[in-house]
Amino acid sequence: MSSPMATPQSRSKESFPALPYPYRFLFVGLEPASLFLPFFLALLYPSWFQHQLIPSSEPAAPLGPREVMAIWQLGNCYGLLGLISSFVFRAIRDTLKDNPWAQERIIAASLTALAIADITHILLTLLALPPKLRFNIVEWNAMTWGNIPTVVVLFVGRMAWFAGVGRTSFLKQKVP
Repeated sequence: MSSPMATPQSRSKESFPALPYPYRFLFVGLEPASLFLPFFLALLYPSWFQHQLIPSSEPAAPLGPREVMAIWQLGNCYGLLGLISSFVFRAIRDTLKDNPWAQERIIAASLTALAIADITHILLTLLALPPKLRFNIVEWNAMTWGNIPTVVVLFVGRMAWFAGVGRTSFLKQKVP
């Protein structure tokens, strides 16, 4: 008698206990998607992207080669983070499916680095915004909303994961 075939949902749930839903959705689905958008926008529309960094009603000025290079490199950083978020967590799931302790150790290291980057990203964005725009959310554009509240949501998700909300912690168990 053959065993029942596991569905993709049950298979991923069983093989990735250190990153259960909704964390898996947040860090393997939503976060990479939210990083690939600015990657493509920066590469395809560098002048628009640079102009949107700080909300303004003035038209975008043409960019010189240095500015285009800087925006493309920034876009590349967004793409790199999206690829890491997408591939590393999946590699952890696929390679360490029978070792939730190791899964959690590697995920914790990744989420620690990302949480530090979240804090610096939020603070540097707020610091760079003109004082009259800093906390005037009515004047924020989509880029500002992506750079502050969206990153806050990701940071809160990381902190919830570290606090053990909605998941089992394997680090407190005996090392395999």
